[in-house]
Amino acid sequence: MNAKTTSSFPTAAFIDGEWVTSNKTFPVLDPATEKKLADVPDLTPADAQRAIDAAYKAFPAWAAKPAKERAAILHRWRELILAETEALAQLMTAEEGKPLAEARKEVAYGASFIEWFAEECKRAYGHTIPTTGTSRRYITIKQPIGVCAAITPWNFPIAMITRKVGCALAAGCTIIVKPSEETPLCALAVAKLAHDAGVPPGVFNVVTTLDAAGVGKALTADPRVRKLTFTGSTEVGKILYRQSANTIKKLTLELGGNAPLIVFDDANLDRAIAGAMASKFRNAGQTCVCANRILVQAGIYDRFMAALKAEVAKLNVAPGRDPKSTVGPLINADAIAKVKSLLADATAHGAKIEVGGMPDAHGALFFTPTIVTGVSPSMAIANEEIFGPVASIIRFETEADAIKIANATPYGLAAYLFSQDISRAWRVAEALETGMVGINEGLFSNEVAPFGGVKQSGLGREGAQEGLEEYLETKFLCLGGITG
Repeated sequence: MNAKTTSSFPTAAFIDGEWVTSNKTFPVLDPATEKKLADVPDLTPADAQRAIDAAYKAFPAWAAKPAKERAAILHRWRELILAETEALAQLMTAEEGKPLAEARKEVAYGASFIEWFAEECKRAYGHTIPTTGTSRRYITIKQPIGVCAAITPWNFPIAMITRKVGCALAAGCTIIVKPSEETPLCALAVAKLAHDAGVPPGVFNVVTTLDAAGVGKALTADPRVRKLTFTGSTEVGKILYRQSANTIKKLTLELGGNAPLIVFDDANLDRAIAGAMASKFRNAGQTCVCANRILVQAGIYDRFMAALKAEVAKLNVAPGRDPKSTVGPLINADAIAKVKSLLADATAHGAKIEVGGMPDAHGALFFTPTIVTGVSPSMAIANEEIFGPVASIIRFETEADAIKIANATPYGLAAYLFSQDISRAWRVAEALETGMVGINEGLFSNEVAPFGGVKQSGLGREGAQEGLEEYLETKFLCLGGITG
C-alpha cells in the first residue's frame, strides 16, 4: 500500500458520523506478502448496539428527505469514489489481493450501483387500483423499510457494499455494515467518501470486528433492525436466517454457489473458451458465480481442452500490484488448504491433474492455475465451492445428461451455457435450476440486472428495480366516504 493510500483513508470504525477507536484491535494483512497493512478496531456487540441506536435515530429525517435530494447526495458519493479510483484500487489489491486491473474495474462496478439507485429511487412508484365501490378509492405507496444491517464478504470488498448500501440509502433506509475482517479497509474508505458526499451521521455506519458471531447476534436480535442483507456462505446464511426469525426480518441472502458452465458440441469454441476463462479465473476463482464445474460435450471435448490449456498457460501468477498479474493470491491459508484438499480427493478417486495442481513460488497464498479432468459428479470438487483457480472438467454425452448433472446440487446461483442453437440455448436455460444464466457469456453481473439465486443459494435479488424493492414496503391506502 503506497503512502497516498495509507494517508487517504481511515483505519477507525465509523458510527454516528464519528471515527471510533478501541483499545482492542486486529491486524489487516496483505495476502501477497502476509505483512500487516494496518490495525483496525475490534468492536463488540455493545458497539453494534450503538450503531443501531444511531441508525434508528437518523432514520426519520433520512426517510423524509425527498428522493431527489437523496439522489443528489448519492451522485456526489459516486463522483468521489470515481475520483479516488486509483487509490481505492491500490487499497483493494493490498488487502484482498486481486490484480490491479481487476480492482480498478471493481471500483467502477461498485460506483455503477450508486448511480443506478440514485436514479431508480426517484421512480419508487405506487399505483392506483380500480375501486370496488363508488365511495372508495384505492392507492398504494412505497416507504423505506427502516434500519437495515449488511454483512459483507471479502472477495468484492467495495462492490458488495455499494450494491447494498447504495440501494438502502436510495430507498430512504439507514444501515449498519459489518464488513469481512479480511477486508475492512475498503469498507471504511467508501464510508469516508459517503460522509464527504454529505450522507448525514447515523445513516451509514461501519462496525469492524473479529466477533462476527456476537455482532451478528446483536444485529439480528434487535427488532429495530427491520432488514438483514448478507453475502457469504450458505452455512452462515442459515444461522442468520434462524436468528432473524424471532423478529421477522426481511432478508436478502446471497449465498453459496456451484455454477455449471456447459459447453455443447455446437458452441463457438473461441467464445466458449473466453467465457470459461473469464468466469473461472477472475479473482483467482474466488467468486460465488464462477464456473465451479465445466461440463464439456464429447464431440467438442478434445478441441476445447487443447484450447483451454493454451489459454491457462498464458495466465501470469504474481502479486496483484504487478502490472502483469492476472492471478493473485488466495485470501488466506484456509483457502489454500481447501484447494489442496479438494484436488487430493479428486485424484484419489481417479481424476487427473492436467495443468498446475500445486502452490506457486510467489508466496504461501499463491496457487498455480489448474485444470483437472476425469471429474465425476460424485467427487467433492464437483459438490463444494472450490474458491480457487481450479477448472474441474466433466465430460458428458447428451443434453439431458448435462441438465441432470448441472441441477444435481442444492445450490442454484448461476449457470452458463455455450451453444449456437437458439432453441437449445432457450430450452436448457429454462431447465437449469439457477437464478441467473449466462448464454454465450462468461460475465453477466451489472447494476441494471437482478442478481440472486434459488434453492440454497439464497433469497431475494440485488441490483436492478428488484433490488430497490427489497428495501421498500408497500402500503395500501383506502380512501372512503367519496361522494359524487
